[in-house]
Amino acid sequence: MSERGPSAIFMLKLFHLLDFHQGLRRRFRTRPSTPSGVLLMSCGGLGDTVLFAYVLPRFLEMAHDGETVTLLLRGDARKMEFLFPPEITVRDVDFRRLAKDLFYRRRICEALFQTHYRLLVATDFLRHPYLDEVLAAACGAPESAAMEPRPWRKYDSTLRRNRRLYSRLFDSGPAHLDKVVRWSRFAEWLTGTTGPPPLARLAETHLPPPARLNAPAVVIQPFSAVKRKQIPLSIHQRIIDSLPAAYRVILTGAAQDLDRNPEYRILLENPRVAFDSSTFEKVVPLLRAADLVVSVDTALMHLGIAVGAKTLGLASAAFVGEIVPYDAAISPENAHFLYHSMSCEGCLGACVLPPEMGMFPCVARLEGDEIINKVKELLERPAG
Repeated sequence: MSERGPSAIFMLKLFHLLDFHQGLRRRFRTRPSTPSGVLLMSCGGLGDTVLFAYVLPRFLEMAHDGETVTLLLRGDARKMEFLFPPEITVRDVDFRRLAKDLFYRRRICEALFQTHYRLLVATDFLRHPYLDEVLAAACGAPESAAMEPRPWRKYDSTLRRNRRLYSRLFDSGPAHLDKVVRWSRFAEWLTGTTGPPPLARLAETHLPPPARLNAPAVVIQPFSAVKRKQIPLSIHQRIIDSLPAAYRVILTGAAQDLDRNPEYRILLENPRVAFDSSTFEKVVPLLRAADLVVSVDTALMHLGIAVGAKTLGLASAAFVGEIVPYDAAISPENAHFLYHSMSCEGCLGACVLPPEMGMFPCVARLEGDEIINKVKELLERPAG
């Protein structure tokens, strides 16, 4: 929620008043049903949701016999719902509306309260006290668990007060820790089941077969919702020019990506380059059939790795130590990353340096020659 300007401050106060009023009403209301079911809250983005798919089976152990497990996702992250087993119930929340629409906020919170879950597990290390934790409070579950939250100077005092929302809190480790490793530690603490963290690879039995292509192919995802994470168009052109003549190239992305980046249409003038705007679910067979997937740091990079595609991620240094590159304990043979190391790496996207050529400095400093050489090396390397 924005907190700038008189109108925004007024709206913020209205939201706080609504939350307080609803919380007070819940204290004096009796729900007729017996609490049942487990609600897992995973409120990260698309890429985080791919990563969460690896550890979800471990959290399922907390359900009692016959209980339903519900996974609450951010609205946009529901596009990755196909990665989860069919016995999972998925419900989503539009966090933008939650932050701006009083009536929507009230309706969502009331629905969570009335569902009457037995157990709530907030799986996110980074939690917003006025979004994620408003949902946690609304559940009113008799049992609840979470990790100690990531320090957040702006909200630390509120996050400390919100610790009372959870009956169990887990110290998951330092601020910078691989996300999948952190989730694995949390699941182990909750269930008592020990073991190494899962490999970042989905089971073959859960995936569709590879598409049948009439030529070797390289998939390139050049687009990111954060434009400063996009590498120069000229490098993508060089990648295409470096490929043997027999190769087809498929650019992937949402249809609106080309509207937002019209300069990339020049790549489609090459007769061996095509554009595929399939959904994440529909693009999986293509990823599995490709000889190589080259992607900027976005959800498709994580999806390519998850479905077993030989994948080269061209990443910023923002999430070093937490997401990219993957921790050695979870990284499969098909996962490859290039990033430019910086003294400020691990900033989690809160870059304090001025952009270079419209990019984050760590992205701008990726070497074109190094990328081209890595693409050639991976194409020559036998599939693992």
